[in-house]
Amino acid sequence: MLPILDNKNTSAPSVFHPVALLREARRQKGLAKVDVPFVCILDPDGDLVRRLRQTGAATPFANWPCYHTELDTFDLDGQQVGIVGRVVGASFAVLVAEELFASGCQLLLSLTSAGQIAPVGSPPYFVVIDRALRDEGTSYHYVPPAEFAEADPVLVRKAAAALADNDPAVIVGASWTTDAPFRETIEAIEAARAKGILAVEMEAAALYAFARATSVQVLCLAHVTNTMGQAGEDFEKGEADGTRDALSVLARIASALQKS
Repeated sequence: MLPILDNKNTSAPSVFHPVALLREARRQKGLAKVDVPFVCILDPDGDLVRRLRQTGAATPFANWPCYHTELDTFDLDGQQVGIVGRVVGASFAVLVAEELFASGCQLLLSLTSAGQIAPVGSPPYFVVIDRALRDEGTSYHYVPPAEFAEADPVLVRKAAAALADNDPAVIVGASWTTDAPFRETIEAIEAARAKGILAVEMEAAALYAFARATSVQVLCLAHVTNTMGQAGEDFEKGEADGTRDALSVLARIASALQKS
């Protein structure tokens, strides 16, 4: 057995819980116990948080007890939501997700930039991730080994319906979650493409495994912005670093999922 699979009894309870960490953080920082918004967003790139702060739309959530991140709130199409920036990578994303759900979050959306695997269009465009190849380590602590981590099909279906006008361009499909973006070899890319994978990112498989193990609502999206630096003028997200389109997509999904 590979070491990464040793001692992974995913049905066994953990000794360490997020509520314990948050309790001690509140004690040390003198913070009140205040629930975070119903809907929260992970923004690994940090572009959304930066733009919201620049425009004065973001308000710091003063009682967020996390040791590693800052939580802001803002109005998303009439609804107050929370957002955490620069949560990059599978383990970091799940650490923060655990803390958010332990603090009152009921729906978590993650929107990360991604590299194109299948050439289905010209970047930028969005992918609603319906399953993610588990090429990272965190997911194996939450659910038994399998090739993919699956999204909740109800969330995917309702998100796709909310984005049916395809403005901006949105596709539903699979991603490849890797811990090592600078080790995306030709062989690995071709293998992912052969599996019908659309994009490569760093968080979705772990977030979906966590969601399945804990019965919480998580939906991951990829903003396909690049071909992994293989062409000039790569990594372009669009107007205002893609934040206008990204917020439009997130607003429609959040509204559709919360109504249901």
